[in-house]
Amino acid sequence: MSAPPLKKPVVTEREARQVAEAAREQDWRKPSFAKELFLGRFRLGLIHPHPVPTGEAVRRGEQFLAKLHEFCETRIDGALIEREARIPDEVVRGLKELGALGMKIDPKYGGLGLTQVYYNKALALVGSASPAVGVLLSAHQSIGVPQPLKLFGTDEQKQRFLPRCARTDISAFLLTEPDVGSDPARLATSAVPDGDDYVLDGVKLWTTNGVVADLLVVMARVPKSEGHKGGITAFVVEAGSPGVTVENRNAFMGLRGIENGVTRFHQVRVPAANRVGPEGAGLKIALTTLNTGRLSLPASCVAAGKWSLKIAREWSAAREQWGKPVAHHEAVGAKISFIAATTFALEAVLDLSSQMADEDRNDIRIEGALAKLFASEMGWRMADELVQIRGGRGFETADSLAARGERAVPAEQVLRDLRINRIFEGSTEIMHLLIAREAVDAHLSVAGDLIDPDKSLQDKARAGANAGVFYAKWLPKLVAGPGQLPNSFTEFKHEVDLSPHLRYVERHARKLARSTFYAMSRWQGRMETKQGFLGRIVDIGAELFAMSAACVRAELLRSRGEHGREAYQLADVFCRQSRIRVEELFTRLWSNTDDLDHKVVKGVLAGTYEWLEQGIVDPSGEGPWIADTTPGPSEHENVRRTIG
Repeated sequence: MSAPPLKKPVVTEREARQVAEAAREQDWRKPSFAKELFLGRFRLGLIHPHPVPTGEAVRRGEQFLAKLHEFCETRIDGALIEREARIPDEVVRGLKELGALGMKIDPKYGGLGLTQVYYNKALALVGSASPAVGVLLSAHQSIGVPQPLKLFGTDEQKQRFLPRCARTDISAFLLTEPDVGSDPARLATSAVPDGDDYVLDGVKLWTTNGVVADLLVVMARVPKSEGHKGGITAFVVEAGSPGVTVENRNAFMGLRGIENGVTRFHQVRVPAANRVGPEGAGLKIALTTLNTGRLSLPASCVAAGKWSLKIAREWSAAREQWGKPVAHHEAVGAKISFIAATTFALEAVLDLSSQMADEDRNDIRIEGALAKLFASEMGWRMADELVQIRGGRGFETADSLAARGERAVPAEQVLRDLRINRIFEGSTEIMHLLIAREAVDAHLSVAGDLIDPDKSLQDKARAGANAGVFYAKWLPKLVAGPGQLPNSFTEFKHEVDLSPHLRYVERHARKLARSTFYAMSRWQGRMETKQGFLGRIVDIGAELFAMSAACVRAELLRSRGEHGREAYQLADVFCRQSRIRVEELFTRLWSNTDDLDHKVVKGVLAGTYEWLEQGIVDPSGEGPWIADTTPGPSEHENVRRTIG
């Protein structure tokens, strides 16, 4: 007889951090350009010359993109999906026939075997036709069953599940719970061993694809017992299993066609053979999956940037104000320049990170996270600028524009659709902390025991000696470098000179490292609470990475004779815009309102400013802030549906 489900864990902040730390990939077996950047070392040779896909990868990828392009133009009606808040079943069936469910799956399992570069190009293409369809495909392949099995599955699991995922079955990834977001230590869904099975109980929230999924990757907590290590563990679950109920199909401000729901598990029996990896490895599997899985979000942002540029160009040439097209007014022109330069840089970051993932010679955990962070923030900003350029028409829906005889441009929809990217797969705030932890890993590995209150004096003494050796070698190298030499990086000097930007990156990478070291010396163990500071450190690193990627991509295009001059112009403008943002961020490292903000927040929570809320009515409905997730049978109708 199975044991009762686990009670919801009650954990301290320190315990939560320990769980997250244990799930991190601890070692750096391969070089990382971004990690080196945060350490003040500008290792351009890791990304230049720009890595390129093989001829076979290009042939296979371009062949599929041609078929997909025709499908998107003739079979996907984005306006219909937005209007009806549902992707037609025949569209999904067409994608299955095309092989789009198996873009990243190895051909020996029935997939197309596309590289990460071409997978992202495909997602950008589909996402331009309908962001909801792009989400369906990316949730299925980037974080759903195929990716965890590719990395951690047994041969038997791959043979059982991957052919289904490649052609017929839609998958979903279930981690988040109504009371658990970015703090997985509090995960409450349980998986209790019972003979050759595990028995699942719990509720999962925001299960993208969950309403129509055939297969689920579920993260659940296994209790520790004799013969069982326990801990958060990953399972492949048949969505049609007895006891699995989709209780609600959620609706959102954007991405109205996605099949996102609430899924309850009540006494769901899962064979032990469906466990992915060992017990307790679930979070590590999730984080490793996301290293490349996060690159699907920048793909959607690149697509939105390209479309925003097209609309901005066409509209700003047609619309006249005060005797000339609005594009020729400086206030509007600056926005167009920002969209063009940023789109170029985002594509550079995406392609570089993706190609490095394909080659697997670099560790891209920081690059992938920076790409997601930077693209989601800048993509949203580009869409917002497009709405501003369009004026009142940017705020008007496409259907309303068409009804009165104008071109149906869904600018406001793109703004709504992109907003979730700043939250999906790690919010901006969580990405700041995640990247910051990786960025200071070298410091913590040599000096972490010095600031750990649980370490003995002997451990601290040993750490002090190790730190002394490390910093004696490292700190002097932050004083000077090739960024101070006027002839550095001259291979990037042509009609437009990009070498000053690379020298800037090199100098400011060293400045970034010095700033981080100073902050660690100043705050020591309190460093982890300085989230405002850490966020700015990461944002500076993101800008420096994007500048590097833009310059390297421009040189690649120039060397190939593919719009090289124009690419250099766009890279130059982007770098100049980025440098302004970097200077502001460096200023705000030490000149900010962080401490004052903290005092105000304490006052707000204490009710000190409650008088400020008077004079309004609250349109919110009744009900708890967080839904009850007590284990038990579902009291709702099962709204799950399958797409044959």
